[in-house]
Amino acid sequence: MFAAIAVAGGLADRLGQSVIPFYILSGMALGEYVLGRLSLPVLGTAHVAESAFVALGAELGIVFLLFFLGLEFNLDRLLARRSQIGTAGTIDLANFGAGLVLGWLVFGALLPAFLLAGIVYISSSAVITKSLIDLGWIANDEAEPLLGTLVYEDLFIAVYLAVASALVLGGGDVAAAAVDVGIALGFILGLLALVQFGTPAFDRLVATDSNEFVVLRSIATVVLIAGVALALGVSEAVAAFFVGMAFSATDYVHEIETLLEPVRDTFAAVFFFWIGLVTDPLLFGEVFWLIALAVLVTTPTKLVTGYLGGRAFDLNARRSTRVALGMTTRGEFSLIIATVAVTGANAGTFDAALAETISAFAVGYVLVMAILGTTLMQYSGPFESAVVRRVRRTGRSADGRL
Repeated sequence: MFAAIAVAGGLADRLGQSVIPFYILSGMALGEYVLGRLSLPVLGTAHVAESAFVALGAELGIVFLLFFLGLEFNLDRLLARRSQIGTAGTIDLANFGAGLVLGWLVFGALLPAFLLAGIVYISSSAVITKSLIDLGWIANDEAEPLLGTLVYEDLFIAVYLAVASALVLGGGDVAAAAVDVGIALGFILGLLALVQFGTPAFDRLVATDSNEFVVLRSIATVVLIAGVALALGVSEAVAAFFVGMAFSATDYVHEIETLLEPVRDTFAAVFFFWIGLVTDPLLFGEVFWLIALAVLVTTPTKLVTGYLGGRAFDLNARRSTRVALGMTTRGEFSLIIATVAVTGANAGTFDAALAETISAFAVGYVLVMAILGTTLMQYSGPFESAVVRRVRRTGRSADGRL
């Protein structure tokens, strides 16, 4: 597994692409649905199995991805730009509505439509942030609306995951899931209070000169609280996000990021590999039309809302176009939402065939959108020029203002 991940990551880096699709494809290639179907000389039938280690490593990958995302979001800094973030994020919610309509037309039921809406709505914080750094955009004006909209999405998705998990595990019965949703929202409010008032305690926890203790105490805290969340029926990803926000206000956030980054990257790679491992590529044939339809519907909506989000931050036409192109990328969160359906199927509270369809759709959709989004960002020049020319023709100046 780790050899395959290393090779896939090196290949992605050589091609200048996001590692996420390559990790997924490597897991798919070595899993029971591809390699397991082949009869090899000497070895016979051999493949990488979904062992307890791989499954647990994947779950830790989700936890560390969201923990690091929380580390980037200082509550006070968010509140200072709440007006612009709120405007851009609310505009971006149109993508959730488009996904909900698309899901209802395809499945004819609210719960699968709700899951599909989340999958097509949420952009990839990990891929977009990496692309901003690689392209040198991280210090540019377009970085702020991109990251600000991602913050809004992540806060929305935290509540969404809590509600979706409760509904799926409750078999889609809203009344039966109401108590679970209440517990989940109560737990989130408790975590918000922890973020607001618990900074001194978190500061003392990691106030040590030993790198070993900083690592162990940080991991212990996030994994323990994530485990408590799971026991209460709350998404472990949501809990990890808020724990990260709590640590973000400490004086040791830089040390935590530096020391735990290799841990995050290792387990995140296992998570994406696991996604491929449990996905039957033959299902892509059944959902190809749905993937194509979703790409055709949701790419234009993200482009429009992303552009308007850039304008909400008073950016000119060129930089707003960069925001639009960046927001098209989908990645880790879409896959996390798909695992909610798989978890429900394993628990017997969600239709197994429907869970397979949603999971296959999410994987295929992420593969297409991760490659499409990073490519659009990498070759943004022609799109920027086209939008500026369009703005000029409509009687505006080159910077996009009246």
